[in-house]
Amino acid sequence: MNVHEYPNGEITILWEPTKCAHAGACVKTLPQVYNPKARPWIKVENATSQELIDQVAKCPSGALSIKKKIE
Repeated sequence: MNVHEYPNGEITILWEPTKCAHAGACVKTLPQVYNPKARPWIKVENATSQELIDQVAKCPSGALSIKKKIE
């Protein structure tokens, strides 16, 4: 399974490209974080952890998920 990780120190966004339906919910919700033309295309530093969690919950395909840092 091909999974890309984008950590911010509190949480990590996990992206599974094979699940992505390219619905654009991520780009429309947080365009300052998600830019398909940039590399890396996810810039977690451009939003708070809560904003990222809220957005990932709206991913229709489940390609984006959150891994919380274990203390």
